Amino acid sequence: LSPAALDRALELAETAVHLDARLPEARAQLGYVLLFKRQHDAAMAEFERAIALNPNFIDYRYARALLFAGEPARAIEVLEANMCLDPFQPLMYSTSWMGQANYMLKRYGDAVRLLREFTSRRPDIQLPHLWLAAAYAQLGQLEQASKEAAEVLRINPGFTIEGWKRLAVFKDSKDVDHN
Repeated sequence: LSPAALDRALELAETAVHLDARLPEARAQLGYVLLFKRQHDAAMAEFERAIALNPNFIDYRYARALLFAGEPARAIEVLEANMCLDPFQPLMYSTSWMGQANYMLKRYGDAVRLLREFTSRRPDIQLPHLWLAAAYAQLGQLEQASKEAAEVLRINPGFTIEGWKRLAVFKDSKDVDHN
């Protein structure tokens, strides 16, 4: 999330939109950059423009943006709609991001089920282990939470909660604290 890198990404995404304002991919890319610049409303507007241009356009990052914008229920709706349009979607979206959205809705059991499915298949990705540790902790399953926290540190020995808080681009600070 280097400010210089985000500024350059924004410049390039805006150029893409300028070159073809009717290209859903350009609008979605601009939306994703705006999300990480913490301009949530503008990000949502770009994703919505992309979908308005092509109602069959699938960009899974829209669900992630919705999650960070404080709309996890809508994120689940988008992921489910995407599954109908693309039944062969990557596992990250159908289980990990779905698990994260369920976590934010305080459906911790569903979150655990989905995130365990993901981590059993892709054990070396940090973020699902982090969410899984949080879900286990919310359920009072502290031994399991501790095991998942250990997995996070195995994957990324330099992990810190403060570092995660900088990367978690939630619109509302209460969502950062929940996670």
